[in-house]
Parts: sequence; C-alpha cells; structure tokens
Amino acid sequence: MTALSLYDVTVRHHQPGAVVTAVDGVSLEVPSGGAVGLVGESGCGKSSLARAIVGLTPYDGRILLDGHEVRTRTLRDRRRLGQLVQMVFQDPDTALDPRMTVRQTLMEALSVGRRTSGLPRMEQVVELLTTVGLPTDLTDRLPSRLSGGQRQRVAIARALAVGPGVVVADEVTSALDATAQASVLGLLRGLRARLGLSLLFISHDLAAVRCVADIIAVMYLGRIVETAPTETLLRHPRHPYTQALLASVPCLRGPRRILDEPVLPQWAADPLFPPPGCRFHPRCPVGPRRLPERTLCATAAPGQTPVDHDQRHHVACHFPVAPDSRLR
Repeated sequence: MTALSLYDVTVRHHQPGAVVTAVDGVSLEVPSGGAVGLVGESGCGKSSLARAIVGLTPYDGRILLDGHEVRTRTLRDRRRLGQLVQMVFQDPDTALDPRMTVRQTLMEALSVGRRTSGLPRMEQVVELLTTVGLPTDLTDRLPSRLSGGQRQRVAIARALAVGPGVVVADEVTSALDATAQASVLGLLRGLRARLGLSLLFISHDLAAVRCVADIIAVMYLGRIVETAPTETLLRHPRHPYTQALLASVPCLRGPRRILDEPVLPQWAADPLFPPPGCRFHPRCPVGPRRLPERTLCATAAPGQTPVDHDQRHHVACHFPVAPDSRLR
C-alpha cells in the first residue's frame, strides 16, 4: 500500500517577467510505513516539492494521500490535508513561534489535530515530549531557552500532535551540530518503527539519508534522474549525476581523500532557461563524448526506465553507466 503518491507534479514560481519551473513532472511514491530519501544539490527543487505536498505551494499534477487526492480549495480541505501530512522544516528557529512556550505550541497543535487518546490535554503534551525524547520540565520554556536539537524535537512533536500518516522532513538536520544530527536521525528511525510513520526525508547529505531511507530518489534541476533501494543506489549508481554526488562525499575511513578538482563543473544550468533534452547533459562527463550520444542527449529528454530488468531501480539516462564504473 502507498501512503503518498505523486503523479507528474509540476511547480512553477512566477517572478517579474519570468516563470521558473522548480519541479518538472515528478512522479514518486512513498510506501506505507516506508521512508524515501530525496537528495540533490541546492536549488534542484526539493523544498518546492515538499511545500507542494503539504499545500503551501500551488502545483499541477496529482498528489494522493492514502489513495485519495486532497486539494486545498477550502478551509475544510486544508484542515483535512494537515491531518494527513505534516512537515518539519529545516530551521527550527523560524519554524517555532518565539513567543509561545513548548506547552502552548503543542496545545495549539493538539487543538486542531485528530489524536483521540482520551487523555487530558496536558497529559498528551507530556506524552508527546516523551515520544520525542525530551524531558517534561521543558514545557514552560520558550524556544530561545532550548538548544537547536531540542527545538527540532519540539517541531517534530508538533507535527506528531496532529496524528499524520505521512511526515515530510525537509533538511531537518542541516542546521544542527553533528551530535544533534545523529540524535535526530535516531529519533526519526525510532518513530517509524513505533508509530508506523511514512517518511519523505529531504536532504543533500547522503550519509543522513542512508541512516533513514529505504529508497533514495535523486533530483536534478526539477526532475528525478534515478530511484533505487538505498544500498543498491549507493553501491551501484547508474546515472552520472548520482555518481558525481557520491564521489563528492568526503571519505572518513581509510586514507584521507582530498579532491584537487571538482568531479563536475561547479556551474549549473539556469532554471529560467533549462537546457533541452537531458538537463544534465551540459555537465555530464559520460554521455556527450561521442557525436551520436551528444546529439541524442541534447535533443531528447530521457524517461525513467528499469535498469537491468530491476523494477525497483530506475534511471533517466540514455546511456546509463556501468554498475561498477566510477567517475575519476
């Protein structure tokens, strides 16, 4: 069963004299109780997609939760959507109201949620704090009196207060130190196991995604270029962009590796004027080496196709790289 399904979702941002297509025809599924990691460099459209899922950004296409399409035309629609999916934002400093205590923040969320534990409201607050691993004596503190990791846990507790089946976590560890990151990642894994949550985990940090996700989808310039089970993708990436992402991760074990030159050119295409055909072809170190390949990559957009008859591993590339090859 699928908790979250995206079909040909497109998000456009209107600017003076221009329209930026931040998300271009993305289709993706998050299974019930599963976790999908969405990775890609900054500006590729990850956060725009997340905001569309939770109803904060207009979109074209279809988004289904538990098999039902939910729109946000009316206040009732928006309330219903909020009960099905919640988002945890990147920066807890701006996500929490600085004038509200932890108790007030969670009380407000409980007042619009659908939790039916039957406990008095204050006991539900205590239960939420316990669920996210926070001491109950923090209830009367303002966000300014909490650490970054504690603030992010409060934000997670607020999302859980509504009782959603799906949680979208958008770069939830990027503003935290290493210890707090590990703690929050462990919390998310535990919540999946205990509550049966379905999770869309968005990050540019492949190590963090590996800790949480069962499946990884790689995004480049508004499109999904590769999707596979986590270990399959990390060990046998088939899209040149996925290989470049993996090659750019510093090696913490064994001899220290320092890249004298970037694996790919630092510049990316302008989202206002995306290249024709495969959007990655101007930076691709693999496809455009021979004239027939260069012509095809520059003129025809590749579709998502199974790799080696593996229905769980899809790549949008005219010339997928060999499973054991590595970029140099």
